[in-house]
Parts: sequence; C-alpha cells; structure tokens
Amino acid sequence: MRILKIHRKEHSFATENVRRKKAWHSSETKFQLYTDTAEEGCLIMLNQLETLSQCSFNTTLPLVMIVHGWSVDGMLEGWIWKLAAALKSQHKETNVIIADWLTLAHQHYPIAAQNTRDVGQEIAAFIEWLEESIQFPRSNVHLIGYSLGAHVSGFAGSYISGTNKIDRITGLDPAGPLFEGMSPTDRLSPDDANFVDAIHTFTQQHMGLSVGIKQPVAHFDFYPNGGTFQPGCHIMHMYNHIAQYGITVKCAHERSVHLFIDSLLHDDKQSMAYWCNDIHMFDKGMCLSCRKNRCNTLGYNIRKERLPNSRRLFLKTRAHTPFKVYHYQFKIHFINEIQEKQVEPTFTVSLTGMKEDAENLPITLVEGITGNKTYTFLITLDIDIGELMMIKFKWDGIAVWENIWDTVQTIMPWSKGNRRPGLIVKTIRVKAGETQQRMIFCSQNVDDVHLHPAQEKTFVRCENSSRRPKRKFR
Repeated sequence: MRILKIHRKEHSFATENVRRKKAWHSSETKFQLYTDTAEEGCLIMLNQLETLSQCSFNTTLPLVMIVHGWSVDGMLEGWIWKLAAALKSQHKETNVIIADWLTLAHQHYPIAAQNTRDVGQEIAAFIEWLEESIQFPRSNVHLIGYSLGAHVSGFAGSYISGTNKIDRITGLDPAGPLFEGMSPTDRLSPDDANFVDAIHTFTQQHMGLSVGIKQPVAHFDFYPNGGTFQPGCHIMHMYNHIAQYGITVKCAHERSVHLFIDSLLHDDKQSMAYWCNDIHMFDKGMCLSCRKNRCNTLGYNIRKERLPNSRRLFLKTRAHTPFKVYHYQFKIHFINEIQEKQVEPTFTVSLTGMKEDAENLPITLVEGITGNKTYTFLITLDIDIGELMMIKFKWDGIAVWENIWDTVQTIMPWSKGNRRPGLIVKTIRVKAGETQQRMIFCSQNVDDVHLHPAQEKTFVRCENSSRRPKRKFR
C-alpha cells in the first residue's frame, strides 16, 4: 500500500498566509453549536457574525469543541451526540460545538490522515475569528478529539498565531497509523495547548500497527487496563456491545470516548490512575502512589498540571459503566518451610469493610513461592467497601494438593512433631490507592501462623497500624 507522507507543522510564512486566507473565505469544516432539542446543531458560519447570535453563542461562557475522527460511512457517529449531551447536562454554562469535517474524513485513511492538517488550520482560523471579532479568549477553549480528531486538535493548537495557547486538548485514543513514532510536530503533542491529556484504549498491534497510538502524546497519558485492549470487547461480549453502541470493531477504540463520558456522568465515581513504568509493574501492585503528581483523575475532571515530561498513568476499569474500580496493593511475606521446593499456589481473599464486603477474590502470583520472600500484587474491587477492617486469606487447595503435601511431609524429615510443613504468613500489608491509606493486618490467631492447602486464615487490623493520608485525592 502506498503511504502518503504527512508534511511537518513548520511552513514558510507565505504558505501560512495562503492557508489562512483560504480558511478565512471558505471552510470544509462545519461548526455546529449543540442544542439539546435535536440531533442536529445550529450552523455557525466562519466570518458571518450574525450566525453567532442566531445560534445563541454565549461569549461569556467557555467553549468545548468535539472533533471526530476518520469516517467509514460519511455520517456523524452516535457517540458525538452522547458526549455533547453529557457535557451540556453536567456543565450547562458551556458552549459545545461539533466540528464536522466529514467531507475530508470520509476518504481512504492515508488521505484522511493527510487532511488532518487542513482541518486543524480551519479550526485554528475559527478560534482566531472568535477572538478577533467578539474578543472570545482562546484560554476558554477546550478541544476534545477522537482518533484522527486528536491530531486535528493538535494541529489546530499549533497553528494558532501568537504566543498564547488554547487552554486544553483532550485526545481520545489518538490514531496510530501514520502518527506512531513521528516527531511532536507531526502529531498531537504537549506543546499544542496549555494542558494536554490523552486516553489510550486500543494500542494492541497487528502486523506492526495499532489503531490507537501507543507513545505518550500529552502531559498525562492514561492507559486503562494497559491500553492494549479493553474488558468487555472480547468476542464473547460483542453482542452486548452491539446492543449498546452499535458497531463492534471499534469497541476498544471507542472505549476512550465512553470513559470520558463516564467521568462527566458519574461525578461520585471518578477513576483514579497511577504513574508506572509499565502495566506489568502495575499488575504487581507496585504503583499506587499519589506523591509528587504520581496519580491523577481520568477524564473531564483531571487535575491540570503541566509537567516537563509526559507521564504515563495506568488503571483498571470495569467492562461497563460506571467504569471505576478501587485499587489495593497487597504485600504478603511468605516463609516456605520446604526450602528446596517451589510452591505455586492460588489464593482467594475475602475483604470486610465498614460499608460492604467483597468475597472470594482470586489472587494469582506471577511466580512461585520459594524460601523467605515478600510478594506484591494488585487487587481491584467494583464496589466501595469503605475502610478495610478484616481479611480472610485462603489457600485454594484440593485433594491432590493435600496428597502431595502429605507425601512431601513423609519424605522430608521434620523435627516439629506432627505439625505439617506449610507456608508461614504473619502479616499482610495493604495500601488503598484511592485513599492512600496504609494498613497492617496480623493473624487473628497469633499462635498459629501456618497456612496449608484448603485452609483459610483470618487477619485483623494490628494496633496502631493505620496511617491516614494528609491529603485526599479525588
């Protein structure tokens, strides 16, 4: 397949002037001010002031502009209206405009990708026109771009003249093909607005390409469930997705949009994400710190802080809305009494909280238990159980395990009477990601800290073990 080269953002002064004059007199992009009365916006025409008043554009309110991506059928997708409705329902004092660039997006993908620069130029011209004609400040502009629309938004931010930038750009799974690995001038980047955030939901590669871009492109880059794929988007769940969202092939890609909508509609269930090197470290529960900007809220209510380098944040989510889960780091120090034998057990935990209980949560260690060592892992809950008060920890043993254990005991000489060798678990350390609270749990029966297959032990809060955070994060 012939791939078209996408030109860089730098242009000669003459070329820039030509582009501006073209955008001033004619625009392929249609700017529709959203009204909640119908699935069709009120058309604002560039350089026609009367259309602003006809559409009731409020110059005193901030502007959020939604920018769609590549179009397969030449029609505006349903998520656009859902996002616009969510914005207006939660933030009535906002102008919501849909940037319709379907004539340039409904092309072969390489052509549509190349057109992102022209559309970015047209959006930049529109924002400058608002600023020059009605003194609407660019600092009141938030662009939300999905897929190719994320890069359109980046180009729009970079094309605006002057030193001041627009306030914010949100990239919803920015497109990968023809943008992955490109320089910051050739894609969405942190330099395109005062604050840039991005949500990556479909970076799973096929033949070296991924639908969504994998590399960081913002001040804060969020990777829900690692960013490669999303729960509920596997083939067995597709029927439910068809019923709710229509098209199946974009389930993981479009999840970025629905995560953002979710952040608007569930103010009491904001999803927290945490800075981590990669998803493997995150899955081991190693990255639940909120110190020094290490965590942030996914979606509309993000804490806007410019950082010198992009920060990659990870989180787990549910397969459906509300997507929020509660993250817990568990640290357990095991002593394997059979020093020469690696044990590869599976465990379940049941948690008792001040509000709710969560039972039989599976834990699978990524490595076998040997000797005397501390193991760390992540547990997530769909519900808020409140402050954790008690843990029931069970070794999921079966009859086969019992027989193996008895055989090992018979072969190995032990000098501890009739007691079977097992795993010694004295304490369990827990950190709650959302509250940053640290807790220590000790065996309820201090005289018996041994754990055997099919056995359950109860752990309770140790005295003076709780350390509450000085500051709470949303």
